[in-house]
Amino acid sequence: MKKSNLAIPATLLAIICVQGGASIAKQLFPAIGAIGTVTLRIVLSAVLLTLINRPKFLQFNSQKWKYCAVYGTGLAAMNLIFYMAIQRIPLGLAVTVEFAGPLFLALALSRKLLDVIWALLACIGILLIVPWQNDHVDLIGLGLAFLAGMFWAVYIVMGGKVSKIMDGKDAVTTGMIFASMVIIPFTIWDGAVFNLTPAIFVKGLGVAILSSALPFSLEIMALKRLPAKTFSILMSLEPAFAALSGLVFLAEELSFLQWISIGCVIAASIGTTVFNKKSLSHD
Repeated sequence: MKKSNLAIPATLLAIICVQGGASIAKQLFPAIGAIGTVTLRIVLSAVLLTLINRPKFLQFNSQKWKYCAVYGTGLAAMNLIFYMAIQRIPLGLAVTVEFAGPLFLALALSRKLLDVIWALLACIGILLIVPWQNDHVDLIGLGLAFLAGMFWAVYIVMGGKVSKIMDGKDAVTTGMIFASMVIIPFTIWDGAVFNLTPAIFVKGLGVAILSSALPFSLEIMALKRLPAKTFSILMSLEPAFAALSGLVFLAEELSFLQWISIGCVIAASIGTTVFNKKSLSHD
């Protein structure tokens, strides 16, 4: 199989890993909170990736450092804000609202009418999943999920840029190090991570591998071979995997209408994948 053909399977595997890891992460919230959990995820991932990939930092030029810094900052903000969102609202709902970021990016980069149609279908899905008539919905949680989506778009754009000028392994490792530096001050301020126990550490290590080290490495490979707009809408499968993961591991149920909305988002993902075959080999 050609490397270009691995981009979509790599993205799908990354999605599965991220949502499985998010379900484990949410189980840690009662003990160390959202900030403590995302700290374990980011910092342990940075350590693992540095030991495994051993990036050649001395060979980086100023452009590589700048791109990695922005990439890592976007990564840190995306994860920190998203974890604060799923502390308040169900995982499937949070991921669907968060997808507004990649959706807007896909619309901004679209040049064909068909691209706009798929993005609008995903938009309909997002609008349907939000429980507008539910007075008990946490508006702060929804807002945080939306904000996380904006940083998700930054992550996609910068991931594509940084993967073009340096090795993907070096990029994701250095980005994770920058993300760690961004998140540590929030961790010290929060203080909940100091409730860490050996059992929590082991779970945190699992979250780091499933939610960061493995999927971000897969995504940086995919971003090098997929146009940003194709990657953005392909990631619309995230809500379905998130909803299933939340249902299986966290007993978080969604309404029938919300499942229909996820179907709309999946249809948009399949549509953009099928009709953008020519763009998969753009490099």
